[in-house]
Order: sequence, then structure tokens, then C-alpha cells
Amino acid sequence: MEEIINKVAESGLVNFDISDLVPKGKRLGIDIKDFLWEGLILKEKDFREKIKNLDADLYKDSYVYIYCSEDVIVPLWAYFLITAKVTDVAKKVVFGNREDLEVLLMHNAVQTYDFSELREKRVLVKGCSDVSIPNNAYVELVEQLKPIVKSLMFGEACSNVPIFKN
Repeated sequence: MEEIINKVAESGLVNFDISDLVPKGKRLGIDIKDFLWEGLILKEKDFREKIKNLDADLYKDSYVYIYCSEDVIVPLWAYFLITAKVTDVAKKVVFGNREDLEVLLMHNAVQTYDFSELREKRVLVKGCSDVSIPNNAYVELVEQLKPIVKSLMFGEACSNVPIFKN
């Protein structure tokens, strides 16, 4: 009987799953629409009262994005007030939608990750994931890996796309 050889294991490829960098934690949005008078106008006195009564603990250890689902004029100081209310308990607060939050979280994760273990290695970035990864994270990953890895591929070991070789 002929011995089965695992060519992938012998290839020296290091698999890198970018989804491992996705920060764990709840994502919660705060819609300024909920603080508007009759859903149309931001009245400072009413707004300040609603922010004062906002239970910041609802956002404890969460990633928070602040947005407005109505097409109204929101003064910049309104975002200041909401941020000041939840910033002490939230892990991160951003302006924008959920997608904007995910892009920023992955940006921070890729920029702060220690890739030194991949130096001079043949790296295969996993192509499929159960987690949605912003495209920009892959762009930034290539920026980080290109100067240090021997080669970079994308996909799965059985069917990968060569990206570059140093």
C-alpha cells in the first residue's frame, strides 16, 4: 500500500485567517432619529434631557456606531454629547453605520497586529470565512505582509491565487 503524502503540510505554507483579527463584542447603533422632536427637529434642551436620561450601561463593553436614519440637519455638537455619554463604557464609538464601524475596527486590528511570526514565510490568506470581512481589511493586510513575507497567496490550499513572491 502506497503511503499518502500531505503535500500541503509539506509545502511550508502558513495559513492566515483574517477573521481571527475581528474584535469580539456586541455592535450597537444609536440612531439620532430617536432623540428628535417629532422625528424632525433637534431641539437642544430636549436633546440634552434625552441624552442625560440615556442608560449608558446598555452600551457597556460594546462597539457603538452613531448615525441618523432620517434626512435632517444634525449639529456636530449632538454627536459630541452622545459620544461623551457612552465613551466611558463602550469599547469604541464611531460616527457612521455598522459597515463604517467594521471597517474601522478591522483597520485598527490589522494596523496593530504583530505579523513578525510570518516573516520570510510562504503565507496563504484564507479565502472563505463565516464572518463578513470588509474588503479594505484585505487591502491593508497585503500592505502589512508584502514587505515581510516570502510569498503571499489567497484562497484555499487546494486552489489558491498567487499574489506575489519576494
